[in-house]
Amino acid sequence: MAHLLNSFYAALLLVFLGSPLCGHAAVRDPRPAQSHHSKQKLEWIKVSHDGKGFVRVASGKPFTPWGFNYDRDYKMRLLEEYWNDEWQTIVEDFRKMKNLGANVVRVHLQFPKFMDAPDQPNQAAFKKLENILSLAEETGVYLDVTGLGGYRKADVPVWFDALTENERWTAQANFWRHVAKHCRRSPAVFCYNLMNEPVVPNPKFKDWLVGEFAGFYYVQAIALDLQGRNRTEVGRQWISQMTAAIRQHDKRHLITIGLLPNSADKPSGSGFQPREIVSEVDFISVHYYPRAGELEKDLNTVKKFSVGKPVVIEEIFPMHCSSKELRTFIERSRQHVNGWIGFYWGQTPEDLRNGTTLSDLLTREWLELFQQMQVDSPTQNSQRYNLNPK
Repeated sequence: MAHLLNSFYAALLLVFLGSPLCGHAAVRDPRPAQSHHSKQKLEWIKVSHDGKGFVRVASGKPFTPWGFNYDRDYKMRLLEEYWNDEWQTIVEDFRKMKNLGANVVRVHLQFPKFMDAPDQPNQAAFKKLENILSLAEETGVYLDVTGLGGYRKADVPVWFDALTENERWTAQANFWRHVAKHCRRSPAVFCYNLMNEPVVPNPKFKDWLVGEFAGFYYVQAIALDLQGRNRTEVGRQWISQMTAAIRQHDKRHLITIGLLPNSADKPSGSGFQPREIVSEVDFISVHYYPRAGELEKDLNTVKKFSVGKPVVIEEIFPMHCSSKELRTFIERSRQHVNGWIGFYWGQTPEDLRNGTTLSDLLTREWLELFQQMQVDSPTQNSQRYNLNPK
C-alpha cells in the first residue's frame, strides 16, 4: 500500500511544483462576462429514481456535476489559511469558477481548523463555513463538502493523534455532526464527502497520515491496526458511524466518500471496495487520472466503480495524458460516470497565458478543455459575472 501511494503521489509532484518550460502559444481571452449580482436560485439535488444519475428536485431536470476542486491556491495555501485576510479573493474565485462553467465546487475542510477538542467545535471556522454556503448560494454553484482533512501534518494537534481508534472515530463523528447542523438547510450542498482518500491498514500503519506529497498529506488511515478484523468491515463500520452523525441533523443531503483509484482492487486496494460499501453511501466517488495510450484499461477500471449507484470522478486532470486524450476519456466514460470534478487553483486560462512552468501549461489546457465541454445543462450556467466592473 505504501509503495502504491508513494508512486501515485510522486506522479503528481511535477504538476504541483511545476518545471520550467519554453514559451508557449497565447490562449484566447475568456468569454465576455455579463454583470449579474442577484442571488441564484438553487434546486435541491437528489439521486434519480432509477439510481442512474442525479436530478434537480423541483424541476426534475437532470443534474451532471461538472466543476472544480478548490483545495488550495497557486501559492500552495489551503482555504483556511487565507479566508480571514483575503475573503474577497475567494468571492472572486467562486465567480471565476462559475464563469468557466462550473456547477460544483469541492471544498476541503481541515479537521484541526474546525475542532478545538474532540467535542469542541471552533465557532469561528464554522462561521466561515456559513459564509461559504452563502457565497455558493449567491454565486449559483453547489458544494461538495469534503471533511476531516489533515493535509498539513504540522497542524494536527497532539491531542488528536493521542486518541485511541474509538476516540478518534467519535471526534470525527462530532465534526460531521456540527457540519451537518450548519449545512442542513442550504440547497447549495450537493454532497458531504466523508474523507479524502481514506485507507484501511493491511494489517498495520505507523501513522494516521499516509504518503506525504509536496508538503501535504492527502491520504488518511481510519485505523492503525486491524487486530485480526476484516478490512472491508472496518471500512463499513467507519462510514456507518460518520453517516449516522450526519443523519442526526441532516437527512436530505447526499453522502459519499473520496476513493483512491485502486479501491476496486482486492485485497491490495484501499480497503473501501465499491461493491462492499455502496449500501452505506448515496453515490460512489473515485479519483482518477487517465494515462496516455491506456484508454480501454482506464475505462475498464472506472467501470468497476459502477455498482448500482451514480459514479462521480471527483478528481481528474490531464496529468498522465494529453487534453485530447482526457476529453476522449470523459466522453467515453459517460456510460458509467455521472459527473467529473477537476481542479481550479485561483488562476484562469488568461492568467496562465504567459506561464513558464509545466504546471501552468497543464492547468491552462485543462481549464480550456473544461470550458469547451460544458457537460451540464446550458441553463445551469447561464448566469455570468463581470469580474472587472467599471
